[in-house]
Amino acid sequence: MPDAVLFRKAKPLDDPTTRYPGFNPRVTTLKKDAVVHEGTLPLPCDIVFEQDVAVPLRNGTIIYADIFCPVGGTNLPTIVAWSPYGKQLGTSLLDDIPGRYGVPKDASSGLEKWEGPDPAYWCAHGYAIVNPDARGAYMSEGDIHFQGTQEGQDGYDLIEWIAAREWSNGKIGMSGNSWLGICQWYIAAERPPHLAAIAPWEGFTDFYRETHYRGGIADFAFNEKITSEMSGNNRVEDVPAMSKLHPLLDAYWADKIAGLEKISIPAYVVASWTNGLHTPGTFNGYQRIASPNKWLRVHNTHEWPDYYDPYHRADLHRFFDRYLKGIDNGWERTPRVRVSLFDPPLADEVDRAAQDYPLPQTRFTPLYLNATTHTLSQAPVPEAAASSYNTDDDGNAIFSIHFDHALELVGPVKLRLWVEATDADDMDVFVLLQKLDADGNVLAPVSFEPGWTGPHGRLRASHRELDAQRSTPAQPFHTHASEQRLSAGQIVPLDIGLTPIGMRWHPGQQLRIIIAGYNPALLKFDWTVGSKTRNTGRHTIHAGGQYDSHLLVPII
Repeated sequence: MPDAVLFRKAKPLDDPTTRYPGFNPRVTTLKKDAVVHEGTLPLPCDIVFEQDVAVPLRNGTIIYADIFCPVGGTNLPTIVAWSPYGKQLGTSLLDDIPGRYGVPKDASSGLEKWEGPDPAYWCAHGYAIVNPDARGAYMSEGDIHFQGTQEGQDGYDLIEWIAAREWSNGKIGMSGNSWLGICQWYIAAERPPHLAAIAPWEGFTDFYRETHYRGGIADFAFNEKITSEMSGNNRVEDVPAMSKLHPLLDAYWADKIAGLEKISIPAYVVASWTNGLHTPGTFNGYQRIASPNKWLRVHNTHEWPDYYDPYHRADLHRFFDRYLKGIDNGWERTPRVRVSLFDPPLADEVDRAAQDYPLPQTRFTPLYLNATTHTLSQAPVPEAAASSYNTDDDGNAIFSIHFDHALELVGPVKLRLWVEATDADDMDVFVLLQKLDADGNVLAPVSFEPGWTGPHGRLRASHRELDAQRSTPAQPFHTHASEQRLSAGQIVPLDIGLTPIGMRWHPGQQLRIIIAGYNPALLKFDWTVGSKTRNTGRHTIHAGGQYDSHLLVPII
């Protein structure tokens, strides 16, 4: 990590919102049929629970972990759930969420850490679970870091420490969603010798591009919330403050890009189309890791209900049995890619098998913008025209197309847009793609993401520079290394990557894109605020003739 990283004081352990039960190193046996919390599943077997076990890292820092093993267990494979959110019993936050986001209370035993695997299930099947408090979290020594090299190295040290335990078979896997999925990319890139498999369940891989400065436009709200919730005796990396000091992708952010090409171990990757925080990075992780043994499944709900669903847990169990226990169970015959397709208002299709992602049969097809009629067409528009909107009154430009035949869009989406800022030297452009019925009503899938109605993207014009080696026709990759401000009257092309799509259209239904200087895809979380833009005055879109403004869609 670069020098001069800013930190702030972590939330103290005596704050009641930390729910910290206290430091209590001990070994106890949790008995079969015991109920940890009212309404949770009874324990299926006796479990040895080692609490607050000291684990030394390479620089002498001590972190603390909880270890769950079946009684009498030997030669055990281990699953690690790494995070700074708290490892202690009872720290799950699902009870605080209306409807528990679709996760029944009896879906687990209550032993699991937040967003992690249930020790009761895995111990009953011959596994150990290790739940660490990451560096700086709770009683663990040091300061809390947000991903990057430090967390990767710390995870490496924990994995190698586990492999040396007398009960370990020397094969360690990782599981969990959100932070517990994100950290797997960084830890696996350090290549600990005894890390045998990973299963990242939704999580970004590039802190700058995929969350904090997506499209070069700052959005600090989520990371401010996460940073303020971090609990420990020392400090937490002040990512919001560092973001304001580092608006371009420099050494600070480069340390927070996972070295995906270094990952060659088996990986079971789970993604969704709807998670604004995790969708782009999860697909990026699957595409870029070097492993010859990797699988992708794209679900149609939300990471929490998907992760604790018994069917999907059994699927993960088969994966870990194959690579942590060495059982020849036919896992390799599992389709390399399984995708879900939204089809509102009809039922979704789930687990359609494919050979790769993007799907090999994809035809990336341009739909050209007509600035006169505000429509999209498959044929280029011969005459150039312009359409504009006023950013000062939340104006927008809308383009749509009626389909007279059924079609499916599955994969990455890109908007190529020629633009001009009339009254400013920069502009922030936001895009939302939606499915409509014949009468223009939005057809949004049933999703646990409040407010999600379709794929979305954004780009600051001064950040339009592309990395020619990393970009593809369907997936632009911006450098974010410098700013290229606009001059008066200058018309420039923007290549805006949208979150990927998996959706079906029927005859008579419409596809619509909304282009605006505000975010029309803002999700309705209570802590979310709109991004601060550089917009003022009018934005003009040029299309037709020499201006090949088009939406590139993945038709199956």
